[in-house]
Parts: sequence; C-alpha cells; structure tokens
Amino acid sequence: MDLYEYQARELFAKHQVPTTRGDVCATAEEAEAVAVDVAGPVVVKAQVKTGGRGKAGGVKLAENPAEARAKAEAILGMDIKGHTVHRVLVAEASDIAEEYYVSFLLDRTNRSFLAMASIEGGVDIEEVAATKPEALVRMRIDALEGVTPTTARQIVDAAGFPEPIRAQTTDVLVDLWRTLVEEDATLVEVNPLVQTPDGRVLALDGKVTLDANAAFRHPDHEAFIDREGTDPIELRAGDLDLNYVKLDGSVGIIGNGAGLVMSTLDVVAYAGEEFGGVQPANFLDIGGGASAEVMANGLDIVLGDPDVEAVFVNVFGGITACDAVANGIVQAISMLAERGEAVTKPIVCRIDGNNAEEGRRILEEAEHDLIELVETMDDAARRVAELASVRAAGK
Repeated sequence: MDLYEYQARELFAKHQVPTTRGDVCATAEEAEAVAVDVAGPVVVKAQVKTGGRGKAGGVKLAENPAEARAKAEAILGMDIKGHTVHRVLVAEASDIAEEYYVSFLLDRTNRSFLAMASIEGGVDIEEVAATKPEALVRMRIDALEGVTPTTARQIVDAAGFPEPIRAQTTDVLVDLWRTLVEEDATLVEVNPLVQTPDGRVLALDGKVTLDANAAFRHPDHEAFIDREGTDPIELRAGDLDLNYVKLDGSVGIIGNGAGLVMSTLDVVAYAGEEFGGVQPANFLDIGGGASAEVMANGLDIVLGDPDVEAVFVNVFGGITACDAVANGIVQAISMLAERGEAVTKPIVCRIDGNNAEEGRRILEEAEHDLIELVETMDDAARRVAELASVRAAGK
C-alpha cells in the first residue's frame, strides 16, 4: 500500500525522523488555520500518489495564512495525471542549502534489502541513475543485521555527504531503517533530504510503501487506506478479505490459486482477440481452501462490477472441492435474488479436479439459465469472451 506524503511524514515523526511542522487539510479554511499555527511561510502541497505535482501547479509557497488559504483553494479539486486532489499538506517552508536523496527498499530481484543514497537529491532519482550512475550509491543490507550506526556511516561515507552533517545523516538513516522494519514497509524514501543554512538535516518529502501482507500485525495501518482514491469495488472486496484487483476489461474472473487465475487472464485475453479485443475485468483468487461462502462473496463482488458483461469461474478442485464451489455459485445467485439484485450476466464455469462430477451435477440441477458449463479452459475462455462481446454490442 503506497502512502500519501502526509502519511509518510506521520510515520517519520513516529520514528524520530526529523521533518518540518505541518498538517494535512481537506479545506482551505483548515489550511489557513495550520498556517496561523506555523506562524511563518508555508508550502501547500497537493496530496496525490503520483509525481509531477510541482510542474502541474500542485505545490505552492504561501507567505501568510491568507495566501495559504488562497493557494489551497486553487489546489484542492485539481486533476494531476488523473488523480483528483482531495487534501493538501500545509507545512513549514524551510530554507535549503543542499538537497540529498536516501532510501531503503526491498530488492526482490536479489532477495535482499537495498540502501540508496546520493548527494544530488531534489530531482527524479531515475534521472540521476540514468545520467550520472556514479552519483547514486547502492549498498546491500543484510536483513538480519539491519542498519546499525556503523552501516549507516558506511552509506554516508560512500555517498560523500558533507562532513558537518554526516553524524545527523547517519542518525536519519538508522531511524529510516527502523521505520521500514517496525512498520513492515517495502520502501522508505526521502527526496529531498535537505541541509538548512543553519546546518540542520530535515526530511522535506517522503514516500512509504507498506507490505499489505503484514497488515494483520498493524491494525493502525487501516487508517492509511485510501478510501477516496481506491475503486469502491476493491474496497468492498478488501472488507471481505478477497484477493481482488480491478482491471479494465469486461470478463469477470474467479479462480482458486494465483497461478490459475493469472493463466486464466492470459487465456481470456487471447480468446478475446477474436471478439474485438475483449479483456479480463479483474483478478480474483478465492484461494486454495475457500469455502462456499467465499465463493459466494467473490461472485457477488464480480457481478456487482458494472463493467462486467460475463463471468468466468475457473476452478481446479483440490483443498476446495468442486461441490463446495458449485454450492457457492448457487448460494450467491440466491443471495443476490433475495436482495432484489437478480443475476442478469452469464456465468461460464469450468470445473475440474476434486469432486468435479458432483460439482457439475449441482450446477446442472440448479437449472439456472445463465450458468453454462464448459469442459476445457480454452473453450470456456472463448465462450465467455463471446458472451461478453454480444452483451456489450447489444447495449
């Protein structure tokens, strides 16, 4: 889960990473009040999960509370690369002598953690890496040892931080590493980390990515969920503990096991080429041990997506027997009917594996006009793509 800048700053402050005073605001009046509290120049920054805020006019300096209110009014509601600005961060403006870059991240390719640092911060780090790779220090971090003061000093020395601030920067790196570990993050980044004219080191901007798989250890992280910027279907699926990702197509996908679901996405996309480029509408893995209730919840979520024209249930029975899957499908249809939400979208089912024969019998005896059993995965993908294309054309 990627955090907004103001949320990253909250975690930085929690772990003693030095930042400037400020607060997040949803209205221009709140922005003015924060500026009054700061009692000095402030910077008003759009809170969106994308880069290029400054170039888009989403970062503005305000000399007094009245200006902060006006700047916030101009920024709130802006569209920045498809992201609507719902909040602004109003923070104390800081004089800058030098700008630097530091980060820790999970390096999945090399199965380790990686420290990166540069004395050329304040710009896209990708630009530094491409044009001056020697200016970006990369250092592997042992996950068991972590970042000790000795390790942090090695990073600082290798990057060439100025001698007067090396001790402060070392402390910042240790605190940033603690943030990553204690919050179960996969990325903590500060760009820019600045030196002020009076010699202080401050984190003026921050990025944090939290590992969603560790959310059970951090109930407080639920407050970071972006309910305004996240698709409501994904939010509801999350509330039901479903492994769901919204995509742009028209064929709803339900499977058991991430590998099977990924294969299903590919097969549907390939089959859809014959019918005008029909694409999958989602990724939904109900898991290897899913119950009939989970199957019902999954089908409810997928059928509730207005972009879905047809659904492909592709299950290989293992821990989850096919009869449980079939019962889940039948239960979901009944449940929706009881709520006055009659199912009108075709459901193509390919069921194989443990108790497949019983599962097919249950679906056949249900005698639902919109449920169609297809024997093979390829044939089912072609059929569901065809049905989705026909429904879309009939609108």
